[in-house]
Amino acid sequence: MQEEALIATFINIIIALIVFWIIISFLKAALRVIREYERAVIFRLGRLIGAKGPGLIFLIPFVDKPRIVDLRLLSFDIPRQRIITKDNVTVDVDAVVYYRVVNPIDAVVKVQDYITASNFIAQTTLRDVVGQVELDELLTRRDELGKRIQTIVDEITEGWGIKVTQVAIRDVVLPEEMLRAIAKQAEAERERRARVITAEGELMAAQKMYEAAEFYAKNPNAMRLRELQTWVEIAREKNLIIIAEGGASPLAYALAAARKEEGK
Repeated sequence: MQEEALIATFINIIIALIVFWIIISFLKAALRVIREYERAVIFRLGRLIGAKGPGLIFLIPFVDKPRIVDLRLLSFDIPRQRIITKDNVTVDVDAVVYYRVVNPIDAVVKVQDYITASNFIAQTTLRDVVGQVELDELLTRRDELGKRIQTIVDEITEGWGIKVTQVAIRDVVLPEEMLRAIAKQAEAERERRARVITAEGELMAAQKMYEAAEFYAKNPNAMRLRELQTWVEIAREKNLIIIAEGGASPLAYALAAARKEEGK
């Protein structure tokens, strides 16, 4: 009798453990914790139920199939693309695309893989937009081109529940021949500016000299004062010889009169 009781107790313990394991497995399959930045798109026997989360959600095991969608901002580095610009210059361009999911149901139901599809659309649009502009515009208006690419990609992916927030053209690599041509162009531009500045300076100096000549012609005394000031400046150098114009000048008469007074 004792042996039968022990066997019955052992069997009951095994049954209890099996039931406990089944309950734990059921709860583990039925309960799911969804993070704040995630949403669970639920399919029940293949039919869309909706998006749930964040927090604790309940699923019917073997009946409900969840698809977890990340709502955080995603970034995609477009591989370097070799593109021919509108003026037939071959360049290598790479960019970065930032986007996020705003409608998880559309992102799961309307496209098979929204990440891959968005990346391909951004890559194709980059090639199309860069191919429609000239090299100078590509080098000087990267921000505008990035916004144009963003607008086009955002219009296409809007139906997939995707919002493109920014497209940044990161780098433009030019061939060596084009780099040398641009360097020559920049050097010629700097030389042109230097010549223009020099010519403008000479023009301004000539205008000022013309105005000074007119003023001295109307005011001889001012001309004499300027001559004396010039002599004073020259006299600071002791080793210089001053050669003045011939003939007697008022200054010469003044010096002669001063010598006569000294002789007396």
